[in-house]
Amino acid sequence: MPPAPMRTIAHTFPRHRRSVGRARVVLRDQLAIWDVGGEVAYRALLLLSELATNAVRARTTNGRRIGVRFELAGTELRIEVSDAGEGKPELRQAGTDDEAGRGLALVEALADDWGVSPRDGVGKTVWVLLVLSDGADGALS
Repeated sequence: MPPAPMRTIAHTFPRHRRSVGRARVVLRDQLAIWDVGGEVAYRALLLLSELATNAVRARTTNGRRIGVRFELAGTELRIEVSDAGEGKPELRQAGTDDEAGRGLALVEALADDWGVSPRDGVGKTVWVLLVLSDGADGALS
């Protein structure tokens, strides 16, 4: 049996807080087209929200846009968010009174894998990987 085809979609958005919701709509609609639902779709949308929020908040003078890319290859869904921000996000322990700093802990808990790659030019791409299954959780409808 030949491998499943890779399917990819990419968009750019203004680096503005409203873009987080717009990116979620694009991903939700694309997951429906790809027939990906259930718990995997739920995690994908949460992860995208976290990564896109971080990209929107990235301190940079280099770029006014963020990029999102979704790729379905076989049983893996990869979500990427790119920005022109300097520095690499790092997992840290937030204090009980901290109002921020828990996002990457959420990414660590929900993603099957994640990481950071340099972006062409300036900035970075933060990516997450989710493994799909055709089990009872309804990941593949």
